[in-house]
Amino acid sequence: MLENISGVAASQFEEAGFEVQSLKGALEERELIEKVRGASILGARSKTRITSAILDAAPELVSVGAFCIGVDKIDRAASSERGIAVFNDPHSNSRSVAELAMGEIILLMRRTFEASTQLHGGVWNKSSAGSHEVRGLTLGIVGYGKIGSQVSDLAEAMGMRVVFTDVSHVLARGNARPVSFRELLATSDVITLHVDGKTQNQDLFGEEEFRAMKDGACLINLSRGFVVDHAALAKHLKSGKLSGAAVDVFPQEPESGAPFNSPLQGLRNVILTPHIGGNTEEAQQNIGQFVSARMIDYFRSGNSLLSVNMPQCHLDYEPGSHRLLHIHHNVPGILRAINDILADREINIERQVLDTRGPIGYAIYDINRQCDEQLLGKLRAIPQTIRVRVPVEVHG
Repeated sequence: MLENISGVAASQFEEAGFEVQSLKGALEERELIEKVRGASILGARSKTRITSAILDAAPELVSVGAFCIGVDKIDRAASSERGIAVFNDPHSNSRSVAELAMGEIILLMRRTFEASTQLHGGVWNKSSAGSHEVRGLTLGIVGYGKIGSQVSDLAEAMGMRVVFTDVSHVLARGNARPVSFRELLATSDVITLHVDGKTQNQDLFGEEEFRAMKDGACLINLSRGFVVDHAALAKHLKSGKLSGAAVDVFPQEPESGAPFNSPLQGLRNVILTPHIGGNTEEAQQNIGQFVSARMIDYFRSGNSLLSVNMPQCHLDYEPGSHRLLHIHHNVPGILRAINDILADREINIERQVLDTRGPIGYAIYDINRQCDEQLLGKLRAIPQTIRVRVPVEVHG
């Protein structure tokens, strides 16, 4: 468990019978290759890059957990090719991010951060110039998912008008109104970004978008660092085209305590935070509980629901059965080959379920006899087999 994951997760794994080693920081590839040998479970947050070389160093690895939203640092294709399930938690810190966004909207529109910075520097500057209530202002939300929709609710409760845009057709909350991206840019007093890490969102906000924004508007980015061109943002803040910004994510993010440089440093009415949008104790505890529970369930029963890379398989367990898991390349004939091997040994299939996801197929079997090494050997010898596993423990 890397990167100071909540102790709730470690406790849940220990209660399930795992020996847990927790580290405060991230590890580079070479260090992690040494550390991960013999591990069945690997957990990390957003700093650790989990490569195919790391996965190769841990042949016993069953599951990788991203104790955060993003999974872009995990080689998911390589994980699938090795029969390793990847889990994350896309929802548990959404409230924390939404609350920070709402707080920063108020701070920016009241110029509170700028006034505080001046006062810390010994300058008393009591003025109402440029300070506004948020009531009656228009908030534009780019990305109306779990976080964006919660920001919408909070903003409406404060009396703001809300417009939004999203690549998917989503239901508006309250009086929020869907608009085109261009209309959102032109009409919003504050724009807040809540998009995901897909490549099409890279440089979503650059020179052209800033020019199209309403004069004096503010921008908030709590999503991904590569979504905004920071040099262009700094330019338009300095010119006065934009009156403020709050940025929590950056194209390059150092380790805690390391030097940090950005063209946004030192600018007036600009709030910079070190990727802490979801970093509340409540969010980290919820993430720790959720991801560890999914990984323990997969380890024990093979239930892969909510995995980000594996086919979605679930089979209710009946006491007295013996569970068998088979991960394979998605080609014709695999189930027949498995069933023939079981039939030849006069093993009855009591229940089975199969699902596929792209090039990967996954089957869960409940059979009436325990799996011995000879049977496992025959199943592993089936062409296109990736992994055969017998769960250590299954609970009903």
